[in-house]
Amino acid sequence: MITIKPKVFSDSRGYFFESFNSKQFNAFIGRDVNFVQDNQSHSRQRVLRGLHYQIKHTQGKLVRVTRGKVFDVAVDMRKNSPTFGHWAGITLSDINCIQFWVPEGFAHGFVVLSDLADFQYKTTDYYSPEYERCLLWNDLNIDWPMEYPNLSEKDKQGLPFAQCEYFNY
Repeated sequence: MITIKPKVFSDSRGYFFESFNSKQFNAFIGRDVNFVQDNQSHSRQRVLRGLHYQIKHTQGKLVRVTRGKVFDVAVDMRKNSPTFGHWAGITLSDINCIQFWVPEGFAHGFVVLSDLADFQYKTTDYYSPEYERCLLWNDLNIDWPMEYPNLSEKDKQGLPFAQCEYFNY
């Protein structure tokens, strides 16, 4: 997982920044990435989406917030990784303009901290619902900034880490 802080040009009118440049991004992470899908969600405060991953047609995700503020989390689901089962979290907002690169092999989710949030992300493979899996949001002692988030029925059915399918790379 990598955080990306773009160069933001601000003045009294607001700000401008280049949100994506393929050549710079690929150089930054050290490999060529081809994004195939852009997604956006709009959520209210306390909504928690995740922790999702696809066991086949794995998706790397470049995520950012264009309105509001979220706490974003990625969990390493790669069985042979030295950080297997570890999580990382970061606050993303329309003010800090930080982007978070979540590589293939990680579960991903976020909780909305502001009244509303618009969350955008690019993926390296297409959504394949038959391969989607869900890690239980409150497993692994993730330090979510709220105790009782609003979850979808699907996310309430997430599995504890010990029962999840993992990646073998």
